[in-house]
Amino acid sequence: VRVYYEDTDFTGVVYHASYVRFFERGRTDGLRVAGIGHAELLNGPDPCAFTVTRLVIDFETAARIDDALTVCTLFEDVRGPRLIIRQRIMRGETTVARADVQAACIRPDGRARRPPPALASHLRPYLRASS
Repeated sequence: VRVYYEDTDFTGVVYHASYVRFFERGRTDGLRVAGIGHAELLNGPDPCAFTVTRLVIDFETAARIDDALTVCTLFEDVRGPRLIIRQRIMRGETTVARADVQAACIRPDGRARRPPPALASHLRPYLRASS
């Protein structure tokens, strides 16, 4: 993730809410690596989507305009409808921020559900709990 002017406050430091977008991009890209796209989940034969139910962010140092950041995403576990996810935003070897995330798998009507079997099988090799 490259930090742009729109991501910063008037001092050139990344505004705290921008990190939420960066973490979201990391989760979306992590799902893509696992072979899962949001559009295909929603439009597939057993439709589902995700909603964040818990997000805890620890800010360790400031990121600034023009920084190139890496979002590291680790899918820890699936517990019922919940995905447990750990994330870090790095600038080189320096941790900028950490997040603990819980996302619930939901039906199109918003009710919680277990991930469909196809989604679970795509995620299984990436889950820390399965290794």
